[in-house]
Amino acid sequence: MHSPLKLRCPRCVLHAELCVCQDIPRLELATRVVLMIHAVEIKKPSNTGRLAHLCLPNSEVRLRGERDGTPLDLSGLEDEHYETWLLTLSDRSEEITPELVAGLTKPVRLLVPDGTWSQASRLGSKLAKQLPSVKHVKLKASKPSEYRLRTEHHPDGMATFEAIARALGYLEGAPVQEAMERVFKIMTDRVMYTRGKMSADDVSGGIPGR
Repeated sequence: MHSPLKLRCPRCVLHAELCVCQDIPRLELATRVVLMIHAVEIKKPSNTGRLAHLCLPNSEVRLRGERDGTPLDLSGLEDEHYETWLLTLSDRSEEITPELVAGLTKPVRLLVPDGTWSQASRLGSKLAKQLPSVKHVKLKASKPSEYRLRTEHHPDGMATFEAIARALGYLEGAPVQEAMERVFKIMTDRVMYTRGKMSADDVSGGIPGR
């Protein structure tokens, strides 16, 4: 007989007893993050884009791949109030550096394709054609990804959450990146614990109620 399904938190979608909502920082930032997430992907506990959205009040999620065929909404992404950047690896992508950030004259709207490396790359290519005026940016190769919930086959691959946190480290400062990476570690450790791949004593922040 199968064990009964465990209830999940409707907000962070982890098992209710492992909810990370109380650990999620509320980071009020000038940078506006726009996540393009697949309608199926956003429901998965291993999806990290949703967690980034919960950390960032000045962010939004735009769904793609909806069953009714509704196309990805790209309206309002090239207005003059923001410097719009597309986080993607392409021949046009410029590394995000302190020097690049220092030259900004308005806040950044950061467009982030969410998904596997190949999915995000394909979406990035489509967005480049549909939004020709946006600037293409990429992260400088640095420390490897610490994401362990999915296998990453590309050497420069990382979780969507990690990419956003590192980009915001440049745009908004190291404390913002550190606050995001702290809850990311808690979330990934708790999921690893549910999979039997980590002991309760090794989980960052511990297991609630223990």
